[in-house]
Amino acid sequence: MKTTTNRRNDLQESTRTLRAFADPVRLRLLNLLSGEREEVCVCHLNEALGIPQPTVSRHLAYLRKHGLVVGRKEGLWVHYRLAKPKTGLHRILLGCLGTCLGDPEVFRQDQERLNRRIACCGGGE
Repeated sequence: MKTTTNRRNDLQESTRTLRAFADPVRLRLLNLLSGEREEVCVCHLNEALGIPQPTVSRHLAYLRKHGLVVGRKEGLWVHYRLAKPKTGLHRILLGCLGTCLGDPEVFRQDQERLNRRIACCGGGE
């Protein structure tokens, strides 16, 4: 049987996860990272979204801090991928991207821009 402290911690973790998914930019980033690629360079993410790189980096740092993405530094660039879901809620929310969370048309357009950007760079990540 769970103690009151464990239930409170579970509730706090759920609240943190929901807050991370409650921002349009973060939803768009999570959608791009949930695509076919294993990881994506931050430079490609900011170009695909058409928003300034510092804004993208700030949102990625928030997602990383809350355990939703993982970054790998390579020289000047950081490559991001989705983190393995730690909770059932995290797994469910990732599964809802593009269906019950976010705007499928916006997500599709973001994905097309990312695909074009990576294609013009020779597919390098």
